[in-house]
Amino acid sequence: MTIDRPDRRAFLGLAAGAATLPLMPSALRAAPPALSSMLVVNALGGFEDPNPPAAPATPPRAPVLSPRLVADARASGMNVVNQTIGYVAGDGDPFEDTMREIATWEARFAAMPRDLLKVLTAADMLRAKREGRIGVILGFQNAAMVGDDATRIDIFANMGVRVIQLTYNPANQIGDGSMAPGNRGLTPFGREVVARLNEMRVMVDLSHSGEQTCLDAARASTQPISINHTGCRALVDVPRNKTDAELRLVAERGGFVGIYFMPFLNPTSVATAADVVAHIDHAINVCGEDHVGIGTDGGTTGIDDMEAYRAAMRAEVAARHAAGIGATGENPDTVPFVADLTGPGQFRRLVALLDARGYSTARIEKIMGLNFFNYAREVWGE
Repeated sequence: MTIDRPDRRAFLGLAAGAATLPLMPSALRAAPPALSSMLVVNALGGFEDPNPPAAPATPPRAPVLSPRLVADARASGMNVVNQTIGYVAGDGDPFEDTMREIATWEARFAAMPRDLLKVLTAADMLRAKREGRIGVILGFQNAAMVGDDATRIDIFANMGVRVIQLTYNPANQIGDGSMAPGNRGLTPFGREVVARLNEMRVMVDLSHSGEQTCLDAARASTQPISINHTGCRALVDVPRNKTDAELRLVAERGGFVGIYFMPFLNPTSVATAADVVAHIDHAINVCGEDHVGIGTDGGTTGIDDMEAYRAAMRAEVAARHAAGIGATGENPDTVPFVADLTGPGQFRRLVALLDARGYSTARIEKIMGLNFFNYAREVWGE
C-alpha cells in the first residue's frame, strides 16, 4: 500500500503539542470551499521523490521531472511551490553546487514548458494558475554560497533566484542558525547581505535561523521578511520553532509566516493534522490572519514501501547528526511528515479541517496562498 507523504529537502528538528479541534455542527456548515477556486502556494516544498528510483535510475540532475511527480503536484491542487535548490550542507563547494543546480532547473523549465513556469514576479503566480502549470520559485535554504562577497546576490537574483534563507541549522558567515549555541545574531557581513537582498528585491527568509539572527534581520531589513517554514515555540519549545517575539515582529513589518507539516509540531515527534491546525491557529493569534500561510517542507508524492523508507530515514538522521547539521528533536524512530496530511490530497484535507475549525472561506484563501502572494508582491513587485 502506498502511504502518502510530502517530500522534503532536509529533515530538521522537533515541535508542538497535539490539539483536539472543536467541530462546528454539520447542520451549520456547507461543504468546504473548493481548492480549485483558490491560489494554492506552498512557501517551501519540492518535487523530490521519496521512493527508490526504478532501474535504470534517473540521474539526480535530469532535465525532466518524472511524470509521477508532476501528476501528483497537479492532483494536489498546488499552483506554486518554493523549490529549494543549491547548497544546503555537506562537503561540496557551495557556489559551484548552486550554480550547477540553477542550470539544471533552467533545463527543466526549457524541457517542460507545459508543466512548469519559472516564477519571477507575483503576477507569474496568477499566470501559473491561469495556465494550469506549476509555478516554481527558485530558493535557497542556506546563504553559504554567497561566500564573503555580497555582490554574488546580484548573480543569483539575475538568474531568477527569488528566496534566500540566511542560515541553515549551524552558524555561517551571516549569522547563527537555530542549533548554533551562541545565538549571536546577525554579523556585520550579514547586515550587508540583508541590504543587498533588499536592493535586489529577493526575499529574506529566516527559517532555520537562531532567534537573535531572526530579530536582527527583521529590524535591519527595509522590506518585509519571511519565515517560510516553521512551527510555534509557544506550543513546542524546540529551537527550530519560532518564538512569539519573532513571529510578531515579522508580521508587524509586513512579512509572512508559513507553518510546516512536520513531526516537530508535536513533542512526541509524531504530529497530526490537528497539530498543524493548532500551530496555524496560534500563529494567526500572534500575527493576524493576513500574515500566515503554509510552507509544508514537503512535496506531494507518497511512499510506496514504508519499512524501507523508515530504514533510510534512520540512516539519514544518523548521518545528519554526525555531520553536525541535525536539530533538536530529529528522531531516528519517527518519520519527517504528518501522516494524515500527505500525498496529493493534503491540501484538500487541510482546507476541510480549517473549515471544520470555523474559519471563513476568506481566511482559508489567505492561508492557502493569498497571504504569500501579497507578501511576494511587496518584495518582488507585480
